[in-house]
Amino acid sequence: MVIWLIGLSGSGKTTLSEALYQRLKPGHANLVLLDGDAFREVFRDVDHTIEGRRRNAEHISNLCKVLDDQGIHVIAAVLSLFPEWQAWNRTNFSSYFEVFLDLPLKTLKERDTKDLYAAAEAGRIPDVIGIDIPFPRPAAPDLVIDKPAQDDGVEACLETILAQMPPLV
Repeated sequence: MVIWLIGLSGSGKTTLSEALYQRLKPGHANLVLLDGDAFREVFRDVDHTIEGRRRNAEHISNLCKVLDDQGIHVIAAVLSLFPEWQAWNRTNFSSYFEVFLDLPLKTLKERDTKDLYAAAEAGRIPDVIGIDIPFPRPAAPDLVIDKPAQDDGVEACLETILAQMPPLV
């Protein structure tokens, strides 16, 4: 199974994916965590342009497919900008559970731990999703975790994910 957490920068993808990984890993040795930011360090042929982001999406989905085909479960925390790759995932993985972390841009700008939104608005960096590049909302996520849900805390979000996702076998 591939558990795919989608959201803009600052939406909580890394925090929730790490919490989910820590919860599931003791019972599932065949579980890996792929974080989009860390993944960029592996494949350095990608930048933050649309084409670079498309290559990164292909890399991540293709690696998830290789792992899934070997019976390795994957938690992927990715911005996931391309609906066609979300559709590809849904039809090519043995099991796919998509979680959309849906937060208003205002909240993301308040969090802005990486200073992306402020830097983009000041013109210091280009190609920021949500500012320079539109973010297409996922068409049919299996679960949406919005701001009120996140206001309940990481543990509550984690319990919601675990209650909704299919069991790992």
